[in-house]
Amino acid sequence: MASSPSGAAPTEAPPAAPLHPLDRFFKITERRSTIGTEIRGGLTTFFTMSYIIVLNPLIIGTVPDSTGHYLGGGTEPNLALVAAATALVAGVLSILMGAVANFPIALAAGLGLNAVVAYSIASLPGMTWADAMGIVVLEGLVILVLVLTGFRTAVFKAVPREIKVAISVGIGLFISLIGFVDAGFVRPGNPVLQLGIDNSLAGWPLLVFSIGLLTAIILMVKKVRGGLLIAIVGTTVLAVVVELVANVGLFGAENATGWKLNTPALPSSLVEVPDFSLLGQFSLFGAFGKIGFVAVVLLVFSLLLADFFDTMGTMVAVGAEAELLDDEGNPPNMERILVVDSLAAVAGGVGSVSSNTAYIESASGVGDGARTGLASVVTGLAFLVATFLSPLVDMVPSEAAAPALVVVGFLMVMQVSGIDWKNYEIAIPAFLTMILMPFTYSITAGIGAGFIVYVVIKVAVGKAKAVHPLMWVAATLFVLYFALGPIKDAIGI
Repeated sequence: MASSPSGAAPTEAPPAAPLHPLDRFFKITERRSTIGTEIRGGLTTFFTMSYIIVLNPLIIGTVPDSTGHYLGGGTEPNLALVAAATALVAGVLSILMGAVANFPIALAAGLGLNAVVAYSIASLPGMTWADAMGIVVLEGLVILVLVLTGFRTAVFKAVPREIKVAISVGIGLFISLIGFVDAGFVRPGNPVLQLGIDNSLAGWPLLVFSIGLLTAIILMVKKVRGGLLIAIVGTTVLAVVVELVANVGLFGAENATGWKLNTPALPSSLVEVPDFSLLGQFSLFGAFGKIGFVAVVLLVFSLLLADFFDTMGTMVAVGAEAELLDDEGNPPNMERILVVDSLAAVAGGVGSVSSNTAYIESASGVGDGARTGLASVVTGLAFLVATFLSPLVDMVPSEAAAPALVVVGFLMVMQVSGIDWKNYEIAIPAFLTMILMPFTYSITAGIGAGFIVYVVIKVAVGKAKAVHPLMWVAATLFVLYFALGPIKDAIGI
């Protein structure tokens, strides 16, 4: 809005004529931006969310499936392999979002979603990583069908808003717990968990983690763009120096104060041709023969909920920051945004890097001036360049990356204010959804408990008709899911 002399009505300055095809394609001038601003905004988004190149391998690359094999098929973690594929898929999908939907939002492997795949799917009895990624592909295909048929609105309305909030909050708590456990800050103890070693923060790695966490917190409070990445890089440098001086070594039975995952050291080479052999390592229907139809449906539904609703919230939040929403609160090209996002879930499974989804960190680029899809294209190109830097991932200890998990968990937990805690009918199911995720180390268990208790409470207070039919179906399926063990024993499976 242009300023006007005192007492005069403000006038809207007409946009300048597009200068060239790039301007016309992305509507850069029409949205009152410039090519330089879009490039800067795209890079800001990349540096804000590029921590996923480090964190995704640490989450899905360090957890063996039920057969004892890690992602990629080996008996040892291959973090560089996962990092290269993570960056590749994020790059391609972010470029697609910018080019097709012309919206300043980038995509990458979803935090929380990858935790579901690693800790609640791949580790199930009989399951392999290929089976787990097949479930991710199925989830993406289901979302794509929901988008194309318009059924997404019905699904969105089926789950109470407070339960949706609780799912995000619970995943935030779960991610934070994973961060503390991966760093050794929280360990198995008597009776269940304890602080560090014998309730003491002993050892150099825990000091490195603590410094990294405080650094990440301070940078976040000061609103430093790319603060999480800066904290990871800075803490990694500190870890390398500590290892050179103190020769800490790896964690083990005789070295309780060692590094939990890998010894931080400079790699032999900083750049190498990326290995994309992880692509295509998925089994679309393999899980059905391993865990059964009901379990597969429940897992797909669990991923779908987290993926679908997070995307809706992110899309609206970024659109509001960019002042691109219409009078009804919808962003431009909404259907295209949702189609690309659903394809991202499919691509994440095909690429064996977990479901890719829209990143709220895109708001940092918008805050730096981005208003068009060109910013997303720039972010995507930066991710593609990063595929050649995957060897650097091997030098990052979990103690350096885990602080980002804790901080991201905090950001997700902030949504807890969206729950009406005075309304017990919704507050209790929301509470159980949140706490059972970290308590059971299972996101699926938290969602299931929340759904079931919500339906039971509504029936008990005589409000059964207020429950959406899809919630009845979901709650019934979760009851079957929780009783799968006794059911199998009863029928001799």
